[in-house]
Amino acid sequence: MKKYSYTKDANSEVKTLSSKIKILGLNGSPRPYGATFKLLRIALETAKKLGAEVEELNLYEYRIEDCLGCVSDERLACRYPCVIDDDMKIIYDKILRADGVIFATPIYWFSPSGIVKRVIDRLTAFENMIRIDGKSWVEGKVAGVIAVGNDSGEIQVISLMFSILNSIGFIIPPFALAYHARMEDVLENKSAVLDAANVGRSVFLMAKLVREFKEAWYDVSLELWLKKELLGKVREEAEKIRRKVFNERVEVITKLMKENETK
Repeated sequence: MKKYSYTKDANSEVKTLSSKIKILGLNGSPRPYGATFKLLRIALETAKKLGAEVEELNLYEYRIEDCLGCVSDERLACRYPCVIDDDMKIIYDKILRADGVIFATPIYWFSPSGIVKRVIDRLTAFENMIRIDGKSWVEGKVAGVIAVGNDSGEIQVISLMFSILNSIGFIIPPFALAYHARMEDVLENKSAVLDAANVGRSVFLMAKLVREFKEAWYDVSLELWLKKELLGKVREEAEKIRRKVFNERVEVITKLMKENETK
C-alpha cells in the first residue's frame, strides 16, 4: 500500500482564480501500457498544453474494496469519509482537489472494468452528502470518459458512466467522450486520438467556466415549494387534460381493436 498523508478537509481548500485548473486522470486498466493509457495520456497532455495541472493514477495500484451499501441500512452512514479503511481515501482526496476528472476504462462485456465500477460505487459517499450538508461534494466538478475495447460495447459503457457521474453531481461538457473498439493500435485510429485530445480540452474549458459559479446545482429546498405550490397545480392540469381527451382516446383504441379482430 502506498504511503499517503490523508487530508480530511481537502474539499474545504480555497481555489483562487489565479491557481491552475487541476485535471485528474483515472486509468482503470490492468494493462498500464495499453490503449486505455494511450488515450488518457493524450487527453491529459492536451489539458496540460492548455494550462492545466494534470495528474494520472492507475487504479490497479490501489486497494479499493467493494461498496458495503451502508446507505440501504442507515441513510446517513453513507458519507465522507467512507467507513471502509482502504486506498479509496487517496482517490477521494485526489478527486476533491481536482476541478475535473477523466475516467478511462477498458470495456469488459459492455461495462467498465470492475475497479472503475467500484470507484464509482464508492463515490456515493460524496453524493449522499446532499442529505448531510446540502450538497454533493463533487457537484460542479467536470467529468469526461474514455472507453477502449477490441470489439464492441463502447457506447454502453459511456452512456452508463455519463448517467451515473451526472447523477452524482459531475458536469458533462460537450465532446467529453472518446472511444476505440478495434483490434488495431489505438494510435492509428485518427478519430479516437482526436476525440481523446478534445476530451482533455473540453474538460479543461468547462472547468474554467464553472470555477466562478457559486450557486448550488442541486437545490434540496425546492422540495418544500414543489409540495406547497406546484405538485397540486400539475395534478389538476393533468386531470383536466385527461377528462378532455380520455373518452376520445378510448374510442380510438376500441375502434382499432375491433378492426384488428375482423382481419
